Parts: sequence; structure tokens; C-alpha cells
Amino acid sequence: MNPLSLLRMAKWARKPPSEARVKLVIAVVVLALAIVGIEWMGWWPDWATAEPIRRR
Repeated sequence: MNPLSLLRMAKWARKPPSEARVKLVIAVVVLALAIVGIEWMGWWPDWATAEPIRRR
């Protein structure tokens, strides 16, 4: 673990994030997992899928 991570953890221990920030982060994680689940089940629409770019 690098020293920057330790400093960040110490900062969070002294002044934890607000409840609204925690809810926002949880909502973003749930949304990302829902999108991954929809794509994994094959329900993701074709128009929302990016085409791979071919390089010369």
C-alpha cells in the first residue's frame, strides 16, 4: 500500500464523508452493476454498443 492511500484513509478517519456522498457513491455502484447485468443477460440494445475501431 502506498503512503498516499494511508494519508487518504487517515483523512477519512478524521472527517468521514457525508451521508449524501455515501448514498451517491452507492447509487453509482448500483447503477454500474445494473448496466453490467443487463449487458451480461443480452438485453443491452445494439444501438448502445460501440463498434471497435480498427487501426492500420
